[in-house]
Amino acid sequence: MSKKNIRRIPITTPITLRRRMLKHYMGIPGFTWIVHWLPPSTLYVSVPSPPRCPVTEPACPAFLLPAPGPNPRMTSSSHYDAIVVGSGISGGWAAKELTERGLKVLLLERGKNIEHIKDYVNALHAPWQVPHRGRDPVALKNAHPVLKRDYVLSELNTDWWADEAASPYIEKKPFDWFRGYHVGGRSLMWGRQSYRWSDLDFEANAREGIAVDWPIRYADLAPWYDHVERFAGISGSKEGLPHLPDGQFMPPMELNVVEKHVAARIKAAFNDTRRLIIGRVANITQPLSNRVNCQYRNKCWLGCPFGAYFSTQSSTLPAAVATGNLTLRPFSIVTRVLYDKDAKRARGVEVLDAETNQTFEFTSKIVFVCASAFNSAWLLMNSATDVWPGGLGSSSGELGHNVMDHHFRAGASGQVDGFDDRTSFGRRPTGYYIPRFRNTGADRRDYLRSFGYQGHADRSGWQRGIAELGIGADFKESLRAPGGWSIGMTGFGETLPYHDNRISLDHSVKDKWGLPVLAMDCEIRDNEHKMRLDMKNDAAEMLAAAGVKNVRATDDGYTLGRGIHEMGPARMGRDPKTSVLNGHNQVWDAPNVFVTDGACMTSSACVNPSLTYMALTARAAEFAVAELKRRNL
Repeated sequence: MSKKNIRRIPITTPITLRRRMLKHYMGIPGFTWIVHWLPPSTLYVSVPSPPRCPVTEPACPAFLLPAPGPNPRMTSSSHYDAIVVGSGISGGWAAKELTERGLKVLLLERGKNIEHIKDYVNALHAPWQVPHRGRDPVALKNAHPVLKRDYVLSELNTDWWADEAASPYIEKKPFDWFRGYHVGGRSLMWGRQSYRWSDLDFEANAREGIAVDWPIRYADLAPWYDHVERFAGISGSKEGLPHLPDGQFMPPMELNVVEKHVAARIKAAFNDTRRLIIGRVANITQPLSNRVNCQYRNKCWLGCPFGAYFSTQSSTLPAAVATGNLTLRPFSIVTRVLYDKDAKRARGVEVLDAETNQTFEFTSKIVFVCASAFNSAWLLMNSATDVWPGGLGSSSGELGHNVMDHHFRAGASGQVDGFDDRTSFGRRPTGYYIPRFRNTGADRRDYLRSFGYQGHADRSGWQRGIAELGIGADFKESLRAPGGWSIGMTGFGETLPYHDNRISLDHSVKDKWGLPVLAMDCEIRDNEHKMRLDMKNDAAEMLAAAGVKNVRATDDGYTLGRGIHEMGPARMGRDPKTSVLNGHNQVWDAPNVFVTDGACMTSSACVNPSLTYMALTARAAEFAVAELKRRNL
């Protein structure tokens, strides 16, 4: 969009003048305005055509004005072609795909709006520009007892993580649940590692007699992997590995000199059965549409003003807004899917306004549940309880069961001699990856499935200095030069879908809004513990073979959920008696309800799952629109 087409009305402008200006702008030839009335007393106005540049212009909303009167849309008769619950990775994709196919879509998010660029308040700040230099004060740790368990707690983006006091949960067994309740969800904070599954993964349950068989295979998803990779922008190298399929990649980022050295030594030592490659990551290395390529700042978790990594804000939301078919409603907690017992279909959703505590109903032809794995399961379990006590989709007895995550924090590290005349430039936002090699081909272990490794090599910085061991100008000067090289890796292992790893509603504890909370009753088992021995020992073996010194194998412990890859509580399958969803992500009990986030996963593989969520969502959206046209929904 050219600058001459951009009209901004400052919020400080008197309301009568603002209304007059808006009326004037709406009358300009060539302007097409889509107006969305959303509480509390705000008006979002977006310009769907021509497309805006997300780097220089906000994605949505484009204008923010006090509403001049009662909200005409906020009634029980509000109707849309489709409702999407949740605006994270899956929800953003559902909104994009459905709006681009002509459907009027209501996108509901339980938390606040975060505008692209404008609300990335710390993205361009240096450490000395924030109150505690990026360190976490005691008060912050006390306020977030769950977040402080791992690296995610930071004063730089604490408000992007769920308020644990307002949204508690019950730990029957220890469980780390890190949630993002805002527009974009965890697409703003994710690690961006993006890998395809293979048939080795899709066929594993059937081959080993575990849980139930996936109702799809790699061939069903391959064209959708192509589709989402091209749009999202995935950089990576093509390796020709059947168990880690290549994709539609942008040019890869580069391994640094030590990683290249270690990669070559590992390849030679293990006859190319173990391969160290650059991580496949959703950071673009070339401009894509209106997004600027990665600037190697490695501050992705604070939001990217350049749009260089895939998120709802940088990618799918602008695309959906550009159609003119999207209405976004933040602060909207979806409490129930409304179920019509006679039609055996959902007729819409019930929404609790998170700010006013008012309840609204919205109706639609289809509902996409993409609230993240556990919240999607919560919503199903809290719906249609007059028909099924366990909730919508519980007729199989599997809703809430088969919870999975990726277990990690077992690996090895060491020091690398030499290369003192070499360093790396910038802050690369991805590490290296070693694809699975156990239980692949003829290799067989005393456990099922496998693991891959993620890691990196770098030189130590000034932080290596110990104040008690040095003082004065010479000490400070010595810290200006980079220290020695080190390298480390941690395994990411597959967790099996155990039926008794489950989540359930606990009505004895309520959240801020008086809603029941989830109780977690999950843990890893013997299979995962056996795998962890290989995860650390194999890592140490590879580093030693590569000539790394002082190699140390470690297992730092793991609690389910810490991988932030919750999966499985509403799994796909071939039989309504043993699964919640069919092969097109439809709820067996209500075929116009689709679940396409981590809840749908039938197994977990050992690679990061988000790319698969994207592909499943795009595939389901095309199917849903086709079924609507056939009047089957």
